[in-house]
Amino acid sequence: MSLLEVRELRKSYSQPEGETVVLDGVSLTLKSGESVALRGESGSGKSTLLHLIAGLDDASSGDIIFEGLAIHDLPMAKKAEIRREKMSLVFQQFHLISTLKIRDNLRFQANLCQRLDLGFEQELIEKLGLQDQLRKYPHQLSGGQQQRVAIARALLHRPAVVLADEPTGNLDEQSSLQVMELFRDLVKQAGSALLMVTHSREMAAYLDMQCWLQQGKLSMSDERLVAEAL
Repeated sequence: MSLLEVRELRKSYSQPEGETVVLDGVSLTLKSGESVALRGESGSGKSTLLHLIAGLDDASSGDIIFEGLAIHDLPMAKKAEIRREKMSLVFQQFHLISTLKIRDNLRFQANLCQRLDLGFEQELIEKLGLQDQLRKYPHQLSGGQQQRVAIARALLHRPAVVLADEPTGNLDEQSSLQVMELFRDLVKQAGSALLMVTHSREMAAYLDMQCWLQQGKLSMSDERLVAEAL
């Protein structure tokens, strides 16, 4: 059974000039351990799709099935519980808590859902090169270091699915590639599925599959696998 199923999802907004359709019958399946890059032009609805899956916004119609549960029909409190315990969201903006030291930031979500694994925490710290940063505050770290903390925080409780929106968008190209490689490997190690919004062909190539949003429609491709076979 699929971990996540999006079925004929539609999202539109009422504007003074009429209805604006952002998503028009989008369907997507994500299995455990699978990674999918979501690409498309700016304004094509990529971030909107992530927000709908995470329960941060409501669809106009369609179904979102997560672990066999129709989450789009759930009350807000239940959506928040699933988001806290089963999902992780990673954005361009790091959303670290400025008054907490790095170790406490890293543990924040894992502590909330009472799933702190000290062994996995140490492994994340070492692989992401954060050993010397744990007693510092977020403002004392570079952008790349802060993003690494955000990634560690997102993975420490081993979520079922990670939803990432341009997670390396604020980093330079070299740092982006380094962080992306680590991110992909650590997501797999955590046993999570990954759906990642990116504009970058290079970032997308790290993942198992790619899909495109255009004019509200979604198309799938295994372009990376085809390219490797040539």
